[in-house]
Amino acid sequence: MTGKVIPVEALIILQNQLDALPPRHQKRRILVEETASFYGVSVSTVRRSLRLHHQPRPVHRKDFDEPRVISQTEMKEYCEIIAALKIRTRNQKGRHLSTIECIRLLENHGVETAEGLVQVPKGLLKRSTISRYLTRWGYDRHSMTIEPPPVRFQAVYSNDCWQFDFSPSELKKLKSDPAGKTEEFNKEIHKLGIL
Repeated sequence: MTGKVIPVEALIILQNQLDALPPRHQKRRILVEETASFYGVSVSTVRRSLRLHHQPRPVHRKDFDEPRVISQTEMKEYCEIIAALKIRTRNQKGRHLSTIECIRLLENHGVETAEGLVQVPKGLLKRSTISRYLTRWGYDRHSMTIEPPPVRFQAVYSNDCWQFDFSPSELKKLKSDPAGKTEEFNKEIHKLGIL
């Protein structure tokens, strides 16, 4: 065997066989020794592989998706400002300020927001970190420029949805009642089907 690695399938089969036996059973040692000789490794390698195979490994670190240098709310605020700078500085060709230039602008001059002037201490923000959080939190160019899909409104009952139609109508304009000609006026209204 090249590399002297025990396949995961063999470890699973061996572990299932060992789990079926009592803890101090003689056959446990024999199974481990047979596996070691079959794959050309030592008994301690087989035991170590079994131990490492069963240890649960976390998928992410405990502080995954949380900035380690500053708080998450501060990082979100900085990412929102940088995303707004990129959108505001976009020209007709789609070019805008780079992430590095946005960080430099925040560090050297600051940006005036509704809450006041926001200025970042020098060296606090890194381009790779900001780019990662812009993408992860949906502040990247692609996510910010997607228009929401149109959604039709449909009422369950007919009276739930009231609509107004402002298109030109075929409603006839009636002449005002000239003095003394009420009968002609009423005939015209009946002819149009209004009354």
